[in-house]
Amino acid sequence: MIYENWMEYIKDEVKLCQAVIPSAHNAGSYGMKKIGKCQNHGFYKQFQYGIRHFCVRLDTDKKGNIVLCHGITKGDLFENALKDWQKMIESSNEFFIFDVREYYPQKVIGKWILRYHADPKKVDELLEKYIMPSKYAYTDCKDISALTMGDIRKSGKRFILLNYREEYGGSVNCEHIIPWDKTIYGSKAEEFSKRALEIFDMFQTNGLYWFQTQQTPNIGTKIGFRFPEYLDKRLRPIYYKIIEGIANNSEYLSKANIISGDFMTEDYLKVRPILILNVLKNNVTEGREAEYVKGLWSGSYES
Repeated sequence: MIYENWMEYIKDEVKLCQAVIPSAHNAGSYGMKKIGKCQNHGFYKQFQYGIRHFCVRLDTDKKGNIVLCHGITKGDLFENALKDWQKMIESSNEFFIFDVREYYPQKVIGKWILRYHADPKKVDELLEKYIMPSKYAYTDCKDISALTMGDIRKSGKRFILLNYREEYGGSVNCEHIIPWDKTIYGSKAEEFSKRALEIFDMFQTNGLYWFQTQQTPNIGTKIGFRFPEYLDKRLRPIYYKIIEGIANNSEYLSKANIISGDFMTEDYLKVRPILILNVLKNNVTEGREAEYVKGLWSGSYES
């Protein structure tokens, strides 16, 4: 299996914005209560399953520790997550995108807004202690649309630390979008598997395009308020329709870049077809396509 080193098969001339990169939505929600849990394993296991883009949201617990969170649901210490990141960097030559920030303010009722805080200085200290952005963060991202895999390899850098406020040392706010529509992402599984692709018609960017394949529970939508696990189990049997829709539309395939989902390490059902899109986009080094595809299909289907 090649999930731990799939990036080495991608051509030097392929732009980062054109590579198809599996992503974990709310990657740090493993171990949380069902209301906030979107992943079933920690970061290193996610890496082993091919994830290279990680959505990470932070808050502070009652003891003053920086913790992973999904809204009001708090999880593991950020420091423990960083130990996994350090291991990922030290055990591979792969390139990562860490999207790290405080959880966004949530409007609840009227003027009542839930706010989250993680002291940037503390976060910065932890980042530097474990993954050293001063040494390994790629920061020349003013024109992210021109950045190639070859540029990254030559630089010796190991990750982009994405933060829209550029709050941490080595963090950048390169051009990127996280498109979302309440009606589409609040629709039931069968409808969502078809309508999710409308996002490609609605949003444009020359930067990183983060396409999400998980439904979003919200009051006032068709799915209402449901646990992520409940939604994931109902979407899984028809998940292939989303990726198939990308593969069968040249415009959508061209835009396909960062593709995220929930419960990315339950099996290879989600990551495998996402990575196969790299073959359809002609991103894989000539002569290694068969090896790449065989590597994705070897081994057990289930974890």
